Amino acid sequence: MSVLDDAPPALADALRRMGLDTVEGAFAYGGGDELDKPGLAHRRRTRLAVTDANGMTHELYLKRYHREGFAARLRRWRTYGIRTSPAGVELANIQALRAAGVDTMQAVACGQEWDGLDARRSYLIVTAVPGERLEDAAGPFMQAHADSPEAISAFTASLAEAVRRFHAAGFVHRDLYACHLFLDDSSGAMRWYFIDLARVFRPRFRRTRWRVKDLAELKFSVPDAWSEAYGLAFLTTYLGEVGEANVRRWSGMIDRKVARMRRRESRRGRI
Repeated sequence: MSVLDDAPPALADALRRMGLDTVEGAFAYGGGDELDKPGLAHRRRTRLAVTDANGMTHELYLKRYHREGFAARLRRWRTYGIRTSPAGVELANIQALRAAGVDTMQAVACGQEWDGLDARRSYLIVTAVPGERLEDAAGPFMQAHADSPEAISAFTASLAEAVRRFHAAGFVHRDLYACHLFLDDSSGAMRWYFIDLARVFRPRFRRTRWRVKDLAELKFSVPDAWSEAYGLAFLTTYLGEVGEANVRRWSGMIDRKVARMRRRESRRGRI
């Protein structure tokens, strides 16, 4: 596997010319902008702009994975099966979400280098998604519509419906912070894109527990002012016609999870 069959032909040709159609070429690539953040460990993320033969420039992200530690590999094997790679897992998740009608990035290249049943290294190239991260968009949107609560209500309902559809398709994200949801309203309608899908899976058991985790991560990472004013409306739209008592039950589960997250971050000196 290298350049994927559904990649735009001109972009596919450009990637091949740059040597990004092989694992060796991807790991040797030295261009683009490195995106460093704490906790990446064995991973590297690089943003690059590729101009194809038609003069179109594509914003892409190159993810490179070296071999993980044994504990991380064991968790991956338990969730996704033997002979999987980190890049291959995210590729499968991207394709599954797109097939289910959930908006996300497009994968254009992927490859892995095997060492027995495990990948020694792997890589994935994906397109950028349109719009702005929720963590950047929420505050300015509230300020811009301070005198128009109906606009903030529409924003809230749109977000809740996007997360509801994601979960209704059977997925949980496990990293659903506001930096991993993008809002594109350039057409006048609100469209939400889910990114960073390396930990997405479809749980067979304890689905409520995983959904609560996603919702708590989202609540933890959005502005408190929005959460305090519209959090209940978000949850009511997300849950649908389940009754007030169930809404309160879910709200309590989410708030307890958020409180544990805040205590953990406080111990780490991040709050």
